[in-house]
Amino acid sequence: MDLRYRKHFDAERGEHGKGSMKDGSGGPDILIKVPPGTLIYDHLTGDLIADLVDNNQEITVAKGGRGGKGNTHFVSSTHQAPQFAQPGEEGEYKELRFELKLLADIGLVGMPNAGKSTFLTLVSKARPKVADYPFTTLVPSLGVVVHKSYPPFTIADIPGLIEGAHEGHGLGIQFLKHIERTKIFLHLVSLGPDEELGPLQRFEVIKKELALYDPDFKKRKQVVVLTKADLLPESEVKKIQKDFAKKKIKTLTLSSVTRDGLDEILEILAQIMFKK
Repeated sequence: MDLRYRKHFDAERGEHGKGSMKDGSGGPDILIKVPPGTLIYDHLTGDLIADLVDNNQEITVAKGGRGGKGNTHFVSSTHQAPQFAQPGEEGEYKELRFELKLLADIGLVGMPNAGKSTFLTLVSKARPKVADYPFTTLVPSLGVVVHKSYPPFTIADIPGLIEGAHEGHGLGIQFLKHIERTKIFLHLVSLGPDEELGPLQRFEVIKKELALYDPDFKKRKQVVVLTKADLLPESEVKKIQKDFAKKKIKTLTLSSVTRDGLDEILEILAQIMFKK
């Protein structure tokens, strides 16, 4: 991306007007490449200038210098062959702020160590860092999923959320912007035995934090998956599912070790995505 290592761009001014009845040409364009999902703001006013969501979408953010008029524009009855022309103009000066919001179909949400990065590794070629400790994910990751004959779809993984995230606690809140555009939340809840809160409590915490960040998140379609299901007896897993069912929350189960439940999860996601 052009902006990673360079912060200032100076387009050339327009050429000066010339003799022989020739105007100066305008300054050449400078094209700054940014990824889809980039928002461009006026740094001084905060106004949104553009939201670039499509490949090859272009917008002019500052006009370049106009070329000067040639000597023919200054011909008069007393100056049939003027020896002067108009200077080329400087281009516009703008201070801009660029913000990236990932374009993904599905957003992975959950507490740290819920298995989000592991899930993304299982279903795509993305390779986020995976380890058995909280806050392994420090930056968002994006994976492309190909499932059966469905069109490909994308999943975004962000750092885990904790209680108080909307107040700045933990890491995930600063990355929630990357799931604002998603159609579905895939909420992963760990069944690991070393968790302080019960599965339903952890689900409710994240649900609350999402709503506090953006009330519109409550309207988002949601699929809830109980991960690390192989760590508990089947009877205990079913009991936990019944606890969710009492709240009218349907849950799926997943073992990342055996991959049990993975195909069903992808099928349901694809059906919601493409309404089959």
